[in-house]
Amino acid sequence: MAIFTVKTRIHSGANSLSWLRTLHGKRIWIVCDGFLAGSENLKMVMGEIAPDNTTALFTDIIPDPPIATVIAGITAMEKIQPQVVIGFGGGSALDSAKAIIFFGRKQGMTIETFIAIPTTSGTGSEVTSACVIGDPSAHVKYPLFDDSLYPDIALLEPRLVMSVPPAVTANTGLDVLTHALEAYVATGATDFTDALAEKAMRLVLRFLPQAYRDGRQSEAREKMHNASTLAGMAFSQAGLGLNHAIAHQLGGQLHIPHGLANALLLCHVIRYNSRDKIARAKYARLSKLCGLANFQSMDEYCVAKLINHLSNLMQQLNMAGTLTALNIDRDRILSVTEAMAAAALRDATLASNPLPAGDAEIKGIICAII
Repeated sequence: MAIFTVKTRIHSGANSLSWLRTLHGKRIWIVCDGFLAGSENLKMVMGEIAPDNTTALFTDIIPDPPIATVIAGITAMEKIQPQVVIGFGGGSALDSAKAIIFFGRKQGMTIETFIAIPTTSGTGSEVTSACVIGDPSAHVKYPLFDDSLYPDIALLEPRLVMSVPPAVTANTGLDVLTHALEAYVATGATDFTDALAEKAMRLVLRFLPQAYRDGRQSEAREKMHNASTLAGMAFSQAGLGLNHAIAHQLGGQLHIPHGLANALLLCHVIRYNSRDKIARAKYARLSKLCGLANFQSMDEYCVAKLINHLSNLMQQLNMAGTLTALNIDRDRILSVTEAMAAAALRDATLASNPLPAGDAEIKGIICAII
């Protein structure tokens, strides 16, 4: 039996922020990073909040949010006792807000409404039951999955992503692509998640190059924002896989941006998973649906066309193809490969990969991107 649940109410498109006008007489707590705290984007959000509300900010958010950030957030939230929490920003801000609320509720705090407002088109965190918290001392990222992590409301305002730099647009866009591809072949995939993943994939392939070339192109930005959410809905219920299991370690050990880490691995993971007949057929179908191969072609040919297209897309987006191309020392990579492989084997996302992977297979993929 398959279960598909949509717990987050989604408002998408121009002026989605106007929903905030429905809040009155509330204590509102906004979780964002220090850069956004002084940005025009925050002013845009604040401009939609009625003056009869009281607002406070928590801005101690850093990339790959560590456990210490979550603890500091819980302490701050205890003092304010907000009725409404707004996670505002990229994946780090949204994941921090999720973790703070999750553990705050376990300590007895009551939150009426959790609102997610993404400012990048990548993680899909605004509609997922997942967040990732880092432990800098162990150089490990820990994915947390729980239904209580779903936001109540997601506001997909395309104006908030117009100023995202090209490199970040590329990295976050490939994160969306990876979410869609992994969800599509994951062991928990259903007809419902497949439909979401297929649409997300087609949107990314069409609109990511446009958003990269011209960040002010409103249609491309809106479609990428929607694609991110669609892919997030897909993987939250279907699962992820080997790609993310290794990418989390590349981020934890080598501090590579998450979307870029996923992109480096993507073609290699597709090749590996294609050893599984069912996964190969699904990759082939996706290749056909995206117009990369015709419907009469053999599965192997279709998968090769998909891999070739993704490789060319990365080149169009000026993305590095190897770790050493990112100026990371080869000896440094080799020195942590053992630890990364061991951590990837323990990563929660690995369980839903369509093909089992052991220590040797993971090390082989890591070595392939050096």
